[in-house]
Amino acid sequence: MDSTPAGKELNIGVLALQGAFQEHINILSRLSSLSPSLPLIKAYPVKTLEQLQDEKMDGLIIPGGESTTIALVAERTGVWDALKDWVHNSRKAVWGTCAGLILLSSNATRTKATGQSLLNLLPISVIRNGYGAQQDSFIEPITIPSIGDQPFPAVFIRAPVIEKIQRSDVEILGTVKRKSEGGGSDETEDVPVAIRQGRILATTFHPELTPDPRIHLLFCCIAMEYKQREGNVK
Repeated sequence: MDSTPAGKELNIGVLALQGAFQEHINILSRLSSLSPSLPLIKAYPVKTLEQLQDEKMDGLIIPGGESTTIALVAERTGVWDALKDWVHNSRKAVWGTCAGLILLSSNATRTKATGQSLLNLLPISVIRNGYGAQQDSFIEPITIPSIGDQPFPAVFIRAPVIEKIQRSDVEILGTVKRKSEGGGSDETEDVPVAIRQGRILATTFHPELTPDPRIHLLFCCIAMEYKQREGNVK
């Protein structure tokens, strides 16, 4: 029987309707042994209405996959409204990776003809598959000062492009170089690939597909910060 006091746990759910949810759980499950500053981390898949209404969940990851499919499954299984309520709870930490970032955005282009339901949480506009199709996937080391000096091996698979950030309180954590729209053949611009707005973290790439746990550690620290703000950790 687990004797860990409830206040000394960090409960992180991973939306498990479609996509790379198990990879996130695998990394989260070994974080407590890597960072003594964190409590026991309990990571688990989230699929049901009851789980999304559980106040004990401190953070939620919406994984990469297919954003339209995730939204469609959520709507058909009756959890979309609860998911939307959960991510808009100002006391809880949320992280969207790739398709998850698209779902968190307030506007998306290059959507399917049937449209794209959005959670309308982050004040950003995104372009689906903005770097190209599956065969255009790539890995690029990016610098994210908030996780350390060592570059992070970012895996981009049919990744969205953050086209516009609509509020100044959205912090850009990391960028990549991308050919400028309408520019010359050699002109590039810095495009955000990792952003944060308070309790909300979003990445256009897949941190769960690398052995590097630092972004997962960052998210758990964010979740712990907001849990402590509510006085839930004594």
